[in-house]
Amino acid sequence: MPELLDKFGRRHTYLRISVTDRCNLRCLYCMPEEGMVFMDQDKLLSYEQIIEVAETAVKLGIHKFRITGGEPLVRPGLEQLIAGISALPGVDDISLTTNGLLLASQAAKLKKAGLKRVNISLDTMDATRFKFIARRGNLDKVWEGIEAAIEVGLSPIKLNCVLLKGVNEDEIGRFLKLSMEQPMHIRFIEYMPIGHDDKGWRDHYLPLSKVLEVANHLGYVLKQDEGPKGSGPSENWRIEGGVGTFGLIHPISEHFCKNCNRLRLTADGHIKPCLYWVDELNVRPAFGSQEAMEQLFLKAMDIKPENHEMAALLVGDKQSHVPTERRMSQIGG
Repeated sequence: MPELLDKFGRRHTYLRISVTDRCNLRCLYCMPEEGMVFMDQDKLLSYEQIIEVAETAVKLGIHKFRITGGEPLVRPGLEQLIAGISALPGVDDISLTTNGLLLASQAAKLKKAGLKRVNISLDTMDATRFKFIARRGNLDKVWEGIEAAIEVGLSPIKLNCVLLKGVNEDEIGRFLKLSMEQPMHIRFIEYMPIGHDDKGWRDHYLPLSKVLEVANHLGYVLKQDEGPKGSGPSENWRIEGGVGTFGLIHPISEHFCKNCNRLRLTADGHIKPCLYWVDELNVRPAFGSQEAMEQLFLKAMDIKPENHEMAALLVGDKQSHVPTERRMSQIGG
């Protein structure tokens, strides 16, 4: 069986699977507050179809899966998909990215189905600011989801914080303190222009060097850390004496494309070799043929570019490929 090795020698072992483009929030960095046109439900891959794709992926060396959205927990019966993927021989890790609003009621059954761990989006610890960033929802519900995940053993708990200049950068110290006092793993993420290169992105983009500046200003002694399982491209640190860690995911200021090991499957059935570029491959014609599905994965390796070139937007440089018009919620992050 061939390996998923691209032209630049990168071996791919990780598939991120979006199950829906719908979400119960409207975070300002992810989608517009109004006017989003969502996929018809009959355009989504069924769980059986997703498992068929995953089965071929595993035979090609994929052993790590992450379920994403939109907000994946708005799709009913997600535990069925988790159980189906977990049962595939060779799968050793399956995780979930969620905003946490619906997690409290589903954490136990997801864990029982085979889910190993969760990443929970938390861009602010202020209830009023939460309403501003997410435009709806309730911060207390997110904390209930975090507590439920801890209780059922979905560990390690990672909290994803997208930093936005002029919006939540004044909370960096508060998040650092949380990583010091709680066995959680705070991941600061740079704002990416996925599906929109606009003034809002340029105005709110903040390089993550700011996090280390704040940590030094607060007098923290930092030590580099290997981070929790599944840290991926995160640059990980621990505050001396702290029980948790924090990580920096900086796709723009210090892109990590040279170590990329991931592919994405969109909710409507397209393999994306790169989050940023327009290129994608429709899996639907390959259903029923493992050979055809294998060829799609191998083609994804053949067309995957060396890097995403998002940083070029900041300085006005020309890009070598065409950026996607899909928003982050339509791809799966």
